[in-house]
Amino acid sequence: MNILSWYVSVLYKIMKLIGMQPKEVEIEPGTVMHFFAPCERDVQKPNVVLVHGFAGDGLVTWQLQILSLRKKYNVYVPDLIFFGKSYSTRSERSTRFQADCLAKALKKLGVEEKCVYVGFSYGGFVGFQFAEHYPELVGSMVITGSSVAWSESLNRKALNRIGFNSMAEVLLPTTVEGVKTLLHVGSYSFPPMPKFFYKHFLEVMFNNRKERAELLAGLVVPDENTIYLLWGKEDVLVDQEAAISLKERLGGKGMLKMVEKAGHLVLQERPFVFNDYLNEMLASLAIENSY
Repeated sequence: MNILSWYVSVLYKIMKLIGMQPKEVEIEPGTVMHFFAPCERDVQKPNVVLVHGFAGDGLVTWQLQILSLRKKYNVYVPDLIFFGKSYSTRSERSTRFQADCLAKALKKLGVEEKCVYVGFSYGGFVGFQFAEHYPELVGSMVITGSSVAWSESLNRKALNRIGFNSMAEVLLPTTVEGVKTLLHVGSYSFPPMPKFFYKHFLEVMFNNRKERAELLAGLVVPDENTIYLLWGKEDVLVDQEAAISLKERLGGKGMLKMVEKAGHLVLQERPFVFNDYLNEMLASLAIENSY
């Protein structure tokens, strides 16, 4: 007996006891998204959508959060396409496709108003697409262990840190030792487990390998151009807070320099300092663009 399969069957029973039920939503012929959703939706409660990462399905990933949240919220837990019990015969493999399927499925479940979207890892990448293309369904977001986009440079740095040649090697293990490595790489301190646990995890959690490998390949995007932000530190029209917020929104591609003792007219007020910074930035961009 596979111990993880048995444990999931127990989780199904627990979900039923707490008012959650599995549902299969046909988005279109050949595309089905599996959910755990409230047995009875309470229109007085806010909606929360919990979206899993790459190494598990919705229920296994979010089991403890479902137990914590379900009294105060209508909790919806999908399996993304090619994970858990969700599948598609279509050829799309993008995070936009996942977001499209999720939005259509939620609407078929009667969710028309704004939700709180909670995305973990791969679910975070899907979430940014979801928020961009379906703003009518997103009130706010909670993102953990993810980014707006997974660029080539982020991918390269991550692989260097963990000592792998590709993300497929670590996220789609083919051996018991590979599963063990995945779980330990993803944890600060993963508890010791018997070897059969990793074997059973491998047997249950990595279906649709070909499709998932294609999802990973489609996740990595080319690096975007660096955007330098050159600001007067005493600007009261578009202040420091706005500059820092813009830098944060740009993520890794945003670089901010502040010119001391200068306001909005920084380029006229402190031209020599401004020009020094500008020349530095242009030289840096010339080097960057030469690669």
